[in-house]
Amino acid sequence: MEPYTLKQVIQDAADGVLLRTYLFDHLKLSRRLVKSIKFGGQFFINGQPATVRYRITTGDELVIKFPPEHTSDTLMARSMPLDIKYEDDDALVINKPPDLPVIPSFQYPNGTLANGVLAYLQGQHLPYTVHTVTRLDRDTSGLILIAKHRYAHERFFHMQHSKAIEREYLAVAEGHLQAVEGVIDAPIGREEGSIIKRCVREDGKWARTHYKVVKRLAGMDVVTIRLETGRTHQIRVHFAHIGHPLAGDDLYGGSLTRIHRQALHSQHLSFKHPLTEETIVVSAPPSPDIHGIIQHSSSI
Repeated sequence: MEPYTLKQVIQDAADGVLLRTYLFDHLKLSRRLVKSIKFGGQFFINGQPATVRYRITTGDELVIKFPPEHTSDTLMARSMPLDIKYEDDDALVINKPPDLPVIPSFQYPNGTLANGVLAYLQGQHLPYTVHTVTRLDRDTSGLILIAKHRYAHERFFHMQHSKAIEREYLAVAEGHLQAVEGVIDAPIGREEGSIIKRCVREDGKWARTHYKVVKRLAGMDVVTIRLETGRTHQIRVHFAHIGHPLAGDDLYGGSLTRIHRQALHSQHLSFKHPLTEETIVVSAPPSPDIHGIIQHSSSI
C-alpha cells in the first residue's frame, strides 16, 4: 500500500495564504513533519506538484503524500491477541491486559504491546509503524489509544496538550477516604536514589488528581479517577501520599494480599476524532482480578 495521503479542499479562511502557512496554522503540522514531507513525500495543488511557497486560493485541491514510515530496528513484529475496542483508518483503542509493557525497553526488549500492534498493522498490509498516544504502566490494565499513521499521531499529540483526550480510571484504594469526592493537589518528582519511584516533593512538577468513591468495601474504597495532569505514576503516588495506597501496589506501600499488581484500570476514553470530528467514546470493564476484588469483598 501507498504511504498515507491527505486530501483537502481549500476554504475561504485560507484564501491567499502560503501553503507553508496553511500547513502550520490550519493543519497544525510540525516543522519537523513538513520538512520530512518536503524531502520524502510530495505536495500537489490541483494535480500539479507544488512547493510550500505556493499561494493557495479558495477551491484549490491540496494533496499531501506523506513519506514512507520506517520502523525502528529495535521494534520487531510479534503476533499476539489484541482486545481491540475501537478501530478506524486512523486510530486503534486497545484494552491492554495487566503484565504487558506498552513499548520496548532495556528490561522488556520484546513481547510488548507495540510489538503486537506492529504485527497487526503488517497483517493488514498497512505501511505504518506504531504511534502510541496514551500510555499505561506495565501492570495497569485498560484502554490505550494508538495512532495508525504519523499525521493522526501529530493531531492526537496536539489534542493531548489541550486536554481534549479524556480518560477515566477505576482503582481500589486501601482504607476509607475521609471525603467521598475530592482533589489531590501535590507536586511529584523522582525519589532520591531511584530511577523508577516517584514521590510528592516541593520541587516536583505540579500534579492534580480528581477522585470519587463509588463503592465502599471492607477495608477498601473503589474510586473513579480523572487526571488534570499526567505525571509518571501520578495516581499511585497521590493515593499513597494521602495514606491510601492502591491495593497490590507494593512499590508504594500497597498490600499484595488480594491482588498482585496495582488495582488500577483505564475504563473510559473519549475524544473528538481529529480527522472526522466524530465524538468517540470507548469503555472497557475492569480486568478479572480487579473485578474479583469488587465482587467478592463485602460492601459496607
